[in-house]
Amino acid sequence: MRVLVTGSHGLIGSELVANLRSAGHTVTPLVRSKPEPGQASWDPAAGTIDASALEGHDAAVHLAGVGIGDHRWTPEHKQAVIESRVKGTDLLARTIAALASPPRVLASGSAVGFYGDRGDEELTESSGPGTGFLSDVVQRWEAATAPAADAGIRVVYLRTGVVLSAKGGALKKQLLPFKAGIGGRLGSGRQYLSWISGTDHPAASRHVLVTDSLQGPVNLCSPVPVTNAEFTRALGRALGRPTVMPVPTAALNLLFGKEMVEEMMLGGQRVLPAALEASGFEFGQPEVEPALRHELGR
Repeated sequence: MRVLVTGSHGLIGSELVANLRSAGHTVTPLVRSKPEPGQASWDPAAGTIDASALEGHDAAVHLAGVGIGDHRWTPEHKQAVIESRVKGTDLLARTIAALASPPRVLASGSAVGFYGDRGDEELTESSGPGTGFLSDVVQRWEAATAPAADAGIRVVYLRTGVVLSAKGGALKKQLLPFKAGIGGRLGSGRQYLSWISGTDHPAASRHVLVTDSLQGPVNLCSPVPVTNAEFTRALGRALGRPTVMPVPTAALNLLFGKEMVEEMMLGGQRVLPAALEASGFEFGQPEVEPALRHELGR
């Protein structure tokens, strides 16, 4: 296939590009910088895109957006998170919908934050949305793909859990305190973490592109979600370090702000990949401790 990819330099995007190319597919990164040979240019903030360079692709994967957990949730950052997702998705969806030779499928980034904080309720793609900033962002993000769906393009929402990779993201941020022996559970530790290994995520994304039966929301997360306490113990064992001291919530609030802490750290979702499994996808790393050891080279 010829696959168009936005967000190709990010943690998830770079792994997907490598996965696609290793499988023999041709990838065209859509970049905001000056394009190199084999790339195409766009500027979501300015609303510009090189539409001619998008012609003739079989699939598009849209992963670009301002990092949600990269900064405190100031009003300015929250607005940047929303605009980067809604504007970029709408621009891409409208552009490919108008192409003479549009892609057959658009796999658009999304997140399990759609479901909100739901305790230990088991959630599948048929579950409704939750409440809070994260859920609102995801709902608006997914809705922005409408022009592509209206044009008959198969649209998939990649509702991704926490991607476990030592190269970046949440896991990399946790390694320093855990290696120092001061890593611990957050809050009660009973909140669920829906996760996926850094090797399973690109494999699942590629599976989505070639599986015509998948449409709409698809949960990209392990079939075995764990509580924060279970994850904490698993990471401690993988690193050979103690995890006995819980992280003070007051310190988290001071560092990150109460809203972000409540939604991203003390809240959680017990999400199951019902659509992926029903379509025949097999996880290489379904259990959290072996997945951590694999990602950490241990």
